[in-house]
Amino acid sequence: MQASEVQRAVAAAMSTASALGLAADDVVVLHDSNKLTLRLLPCDVLARVAPVADQVAEFEVELAQRLAEAGCPVAALEPRVEPRAYERDGFVITLWTYYEPVSLREVSSADYAHALERLHTGMRELDVPAPHFTDRVAQAQRLVADRDRTPALADADRELLGDTLRNLRRVIGERGGAEQLLHGEPHPGNLLTTENGLLFIDLETCCRGPVEFDLAHAPEEVGEHYPGVDQDLLRQCRILVLAVITTWRWDRGDQLPDGRRLATEWLGQIRAALDHQPWPRA
Repeated sequence: MQASEVQRAVAAAMSTASALGLAADDVVVLHDSNKLTLRLLPCDVLARVAPVADQVAEFEVELAQRLAEAGCPVAALEPRVEPRAYERDGFVITLWTYYEPVSLREVSSADYAHALERLHTGMRELDVPAPHFTDRVAQAQRLVADRDRTPALADADRELLGDTLRNLRRVIGERGGAEQLLHGEPHPGNLLTTENGLLFIDLETCCRGPVEFDLAHAPEEVGEHYPGVDQDLLRQCRILVLAVITTWRWDRGDQLPDGRRLATEWLGQIRAALDHQPWPRA
């Protein structure tokens, strides 16, 4: 979130919580990216705040409720208030249960895979509108093509990303495998280790596609423990996902700390992966 908006966003979250009868005299900023994640105290509520124009909060709230009811491993909404999105001062605020982090051993790949499989099982039962994963690829393609938004991207790198996005979008699409509702970005940053077990957060990224697209966001070892995975498709999805997130880092408005260094490193990884790929690039 833009620095100029952070103070207003914090104030909007605190005043919203107070109006709902939740004591919010202090705040801890837990994460700041496209949205702000806050811990409100002393009520101990987690608030997620985003500009109204950039959010799909109602969708996320409804999906979280339905998945929780189905017994899926997802973070719960704050039970003391009505489960919905609240708007104030140009921001939309959603209120969630705050989970105290559990400092134990590193999450095992098997546990990670089991939690994701449980999530996918619940998602398969839901009939909700969601974009296709190729829509996200198309957004990255438009960003690569827009020199005004990606002015620092060298021509050779622009060609590499454009070709990779186009070719893998086609190759994966032509496989015609099973597709379902997905988390969209179940990477370790969206997985909480809690006393209630592993819980996924940030459901706004949901999309439709093969489960291998979700697994491509998780550590490589996780895919070895997920049943029935098409390993060839998973390799293709990993390169595709890497190309998408690399493209985002070249957006001149990207706010990820150290994002440009990561973008350069990931370009090298894409080149190395493509040098060993078995499918046609044309």
